[in-house]
Amino acid sequence: MKAIIQRVVSASVTVEGRLISSIERGLCVLLGISRDDEQKEADWMARKITSLRLFPDPASNKAWDKSVSDLGLEILCISQFTLCHVLKGNKPDFHIAMEGTAANVMYNDFLKSLGSLLRRPEDAKGGEFGAYMQVHIQNDGPVTIQLETPAIAPPKQRKGSGVSVVKTSTTEEDGNSDAKT
Repeated sequence: MKAIIQRVVSASVTVEGRLISSIERGLCVLLGISRDDEQKEADWMARKITSLRLFPDPASNKAWDKSVSDLGLEILCISQFTLCHVLKGNKPDFHIAMEGTAANVMYNDFLKSLGSLLRRPEDAKGGEFGAYMQVHIQNDGPVTIQLETPAIAPPKQRKGSGVSVVKTSTTEEDGNSDAKT
């Protein structure tokens, strides 16, 4: 799963001139869902996006101190399969993007997950899945962050021991500690 996150003063999405969603200050997220993504990637991405400290603290004006969740701001999340591409010469190939029906389900679940991590669920807004959309943003900064879910590596096998060693490493932001088995 890949995301391009932009801090915005405002953002909106239209389809054929019809307003679908709009937000004021917050984040505009372009989300690419790959064919191998599962709920664990979506959960990680939602937690990371809502926790990114991309805003100044209004009280102290300290830069990079507050998240969209901290400040009660909105997120406009647009599904964008073109983020899941491989270039073949000069032509993009989208075979790693998730198939439409499954991607639509995951996208809607992702929006619900975002909403559950914000102060108000209705602060997570979306576009129209599968439609040709016009996304209008007014950047704030500009601030643009690219995120990709971490690869989940299979357990390593120790030579001759028959024992699997699994090491997971997460950050404090993820709420987990390192574990070895």
